[in-house]
Amino acid sequence: MTRPEHLSSLSRRTVLAGGAAAGALALSGGWSRVVAAPLITVESLTIDVNGKAAKVFAVKGPAGEGIFAKEGDRLAGAVLNASQTPAVMHWHGQIFAPADQDRARPDGGELAPGGTDQVDFLLTPGTHWMHSHTLSEQQLLAAPLVTREADAGEAQDVVVMLHDFSFRSPEEILAGLGGANAHGGHSMGGSTQGMAGMAMPGMDHAGHGMGAMGGMGGGMGGDMRAHANDVDYDAFLANRRTLADPEVVKVEKGGKVRLRIINGGTATAFFVSVPGLKPRCVAVDGSPCVPMEAEAFPLAQGQRIDLLVDIPASGGAFPVLAQVEASPRRTGVILATAGASVARIADTADRPQGLLDLTFEGRLSAGKPLAQRKADKVFPIMLGEEAGYRWTINGRTYGEGRPFALSPGERVEMTFMNPTTMSHPMHLHGRHFQVVGIGRRRFSGALRDTVMVPPHMPVTIAFDAGPKGEWFLHCHHLYHMATGMMAVVKVA
Repeated sequence: MTRPEHLSSLSRRTVLAGGAAAGALALSGGWSRVVAAPLITVESLTIDVNGKAAKVFAVKGPAGEGIFAKEGDRLAGAVLNASQTPAVMHWHGQIFAPADQDRARPDGGELAPGGTDQVDFLLTPGTHWMHSHTLSEQQLLAAPLVTREADAGEAQDVVVMLHDFSFRSPEEILAGLGGANAHGGHSMGGSTQGMAGMAMPGMDHAGHGMGAMGGMGGGMGGDMRAHANDVDYDAFLANRRTLADPEVVKVEKGGKVRLRIINGGTATAFFVSVPGLKPRCVAVDGSPCVPMEAEAFPLAQGQRIDLLVDIPASGGAFPVLAQVEASPRRTGVILATAGASVARIADTADRPQGLLDLTFEGRLSAGKPLAQRKADKVFPIMLGEEAGYRWTINGRTYGEGRPFALSPGERVEMTFMNPTTMSHPMHLHGRHFQVVGIGRRRFSGALRDTVMVPPHMPVTIAFDAGPKGEWFLHCHHLYHMATGMMAVVKVA
């Protein structure tokens, strides 16, 4: 059984991780190598998850899983679908990618098995990723797309990709939730026969009450309390491994490490912590922020966080843990200096975490905020929940509503309101936005491309429209997206 090459741990001076056998991807020459014409290949393979074979996908670059470049490089070359499943690839966080080079767009179509696409665009600096825009992401069809910043310094980079994992197919999971695929013309990956069409009213939501307006009026009865984790997962993975067999990354005594953590989970948010060290958040969603310390850092689906840690001169082994919100379950990797003893870490914590909220978000400040400017257009956006596991934007599922119409250069504000029973990580394609409001409080928050909107707490974002094209706005809980919570932003 094949264990794929894992993710990078690199510095400008040397490759410190131990090659594929140790679970690391070694890029010859480190970050200084120019990625002129990478070939991205989507493959099918089998890995081991807790002693059981699992059929999944991998996204390979020129040196293994993912793409690792430096600021100023272009992503230029062929994208080959070597799997047996149609692929809809999305370049998450890439603001220079033309709309017609991202298949995750209205009428973008699928890359057929054996087919190729050509891409050529300047890479956006920061910690980003690429993934299927269908439920095949649930089967690990995702990989880092990291572009090291020109001012990143000499810190060793360690990339950690988080996933929720199930031995069930995405279609089985979706059927168990009581929903059906409403993602328009996009196939949802794997065997999708019988899954097309809208959710049907009257179907139960797997044990949860489905009030359309929650605690804000209306309601359809049942348990209206906020909850998380509507999918029961078999495992949680960090770089495709569990804490029963974690990746151990070699680090230097007295060195500095930049953890680039990507939440590739389909339906799971995490709290990230680094016991024994004092992590400082220096970027979110690939955009620099004013450095901030915390005991645990919330990370919603689709979000990324960059944490700087200083390894003690005395050395040691230090876990990087990602604990599921509202659960004791966790995954992670281990940072270890030469000769350090690595103890086994349980995959359940002593106590569960709570639900993600906006306390940390409200403390963040952008390193390079948007210029102060009055909004040209303001959109209120109501996120909705209906019977039959039907999730809506302004009362409509994808394909039922009109696009949000913008003109290039307009300053746009969107206020998300969430009367539902679950949080929604809202992601905008093609632009980074700034969080400028939580509730009634206005502030100059972080630059992001994905923001968590918890129940009953409005969140306002601002961005400048452009370039021309059609871009998705959707919930990054992909079962919510698949059953309707997606709209189109049209710049024309």
